Amino acid sequence: MTYIFESGLAHHIEGLIQQKRADGYAYNSEEKLLKRFDTFCVQNYPELTTVTYEMAAKWSEARPGEGDAYHNRRMSMVKVLSEYILSLGQEAYIPNFFCKAYRPVLYIPSKEEVKELLQKMDIRTSHNSEQFRLDRECKILFLLYFCCGLRLSEGRLLKWEHIDLDKGILTVLGSKGNKDRLVYLPQDSLPVLKNYKERQEMLFPGIDWAFPGKDPHKPVSCSGVESSFNRHWAMLPVARTVDKHPTPHCLRHAFVVERFNEWMHQGIDTNTMLPYLSRYLGHKSPDETYYYYHLVEKAFDTIREKDSVSGKVIPEVIPYEE
Repeated sequence: MTYIFESGLAHHIEGLIQQKRADGYAYNSEEKLLKRFDTFCVQNYPELTTVTYEMAAKWSEARPGEGDAYHNRRMSMVKVLSEYILSLGQEAYIPNFFCKAYRPVLYIPSKEEVKELLQKMDIRTSHNSEQFRLDRECKILFLLYFCCGLRLSEGRLLKWEHIDLDKGILTVLGSKGNKDRLVYLPQDSLPVLKNYKERQEMLFPGIDWAFPGKDPHKPVSCSGVESSFNRHWAMLPVARTVDKHPTPHCLRHAFVVERFNEWMHQGIDTNTMLPYLSRYLGHKSPDETYYYYHLVEKAFDTIREKDSVSGKVIPEVIPYEE
């Protein structure tokens, strides 16, 4: 659906969306939310051409039945818009009307549960050959999320030109914060990826996307990845025993926890290694990596026994990364 923006901020909103999509983001749900903000501006501040304190304060007012998560998402979009306007050399107020107490409670799958999930993905759950092909693609994607700590879109938007299987390096372009980075692949993942590439090149000769969607000229969609994860996670015994339902993004969290566990088992100082892990993940600072680490509701035994950093104050960060 194409939205028409009509407020005094319309050209800024359109410019932000164009920039995000040029960076590789779908930005569909964000565009929908920005349209709501645009309508709000038309109704309340039709003369304004930038974000002001008064505008942001009124936009931040709680709505009936609105949870903290959605409120923070609304405010985060306006904050991003303000930062975009500032980047153009114009004035804008950056809002900070967030619900500070909000913290998502996630279920972080263990290494054994991830292994079982990947095994279940060899079972055909659909008579549709196209769906089976997409599930096989998602299995490789989930392996990358868990072994490399990639964000959801960083994996699904990979092209073969970004994957050097001889050197074992992924090149992630235009990641969160418009940062590029190199991600080193585990050696034992290379044979699996090489075999996958050979099969894909036979299926889709000349196609650039490493994980093509139903239309092979486009990457697999976020909803497709999430659907495959949900169907196969539901097949695990643990799915019937836990209240919290994980998402594909939880595999990135699991990667962080496994790294900490491995270092602690080996007696390696986590404070020394943290800056390297932070850069590997594409975080702005080690504080964001600490946040991942403390998302675990019940830490693994090694963490409970050896954690020397749990008293660190965790700053406010955006908890979800597409």
